[in-house]
Amino acid sequence: MSDTDHNSNSGFVAKSSGFSLHAGVATKAHERDRLETICRYIARPAVSEERLSTNSRGEIIYKLKKPWIDGTTAVKFTPMELMEKLAALVPRPRVHLTRFHGVLAPHYKYRKQIVPPKPEPPPKLELVQPNQKPKPEPKRMSWARLLKRVFNIDIRQCSRCGGNMKILAAIEDPKVIRKILDHLGIPSSPPMLGSPRGPPPTNQEDFFTQTFPEH
Repeated sequence: MSDTDHNSNSGFVAKSSGFSLHAGVATKAHERDRLETICRYIARPAVSEERLSTNSRGEIIYKLKKPWIDGTTAVKFTPMELMEKLAALVPRPRVHLTRFHGVLAPHYKYRKQIVPPKPEPPPKLELVQPNQKPKPEPKRMSWARLLKRVFNIDIRQCSRCGGNMKILAAIEDPKVIRKILDHLGIPSSPPMLGSPRGPPPTNQEDFFTQTFPEH
């Protein structure tokens, strides 16, 4: 962005409490390339893993994309300090991250005339006996679907032939689980945890004690 563009959009920038809002960027419906650029900017992660590393003392080093005014090229955190910084970015539960105003506001009296209604789901065809009550829909997602969504592990698909498998039973009794594992020759007890230790001693120079060329 040139100085002229920056000065022309200076009235669309607001800063308060450490946050900045820039409202000088706008796209039209047919400008798909600019819309994609804005979406990528909004969906970018909090930190770049390529610029994240650790030093010999186990501290977290995060290299900056551009040096600060005072010449700082990287910042250093302890693991707990980095977790505190990342935890502050996690929004509170049940808080809407997208807010609408004007005719799209949730309590606007004519909003229903503008926003299309949700499509109704197709009716489910199930055979129900005369004295049988319909099964209530599960409120929580099944653990098989959770594994597929989070870890991309589909336990309902056979690893040999690729066919669909059927869950016959879910064993939760610890005694029965231990008996089955012992019969199959699989360890049924968790491994012993080793005693904690500090980082190994080293004489390597710390990252911030190194000299960097001036730009």
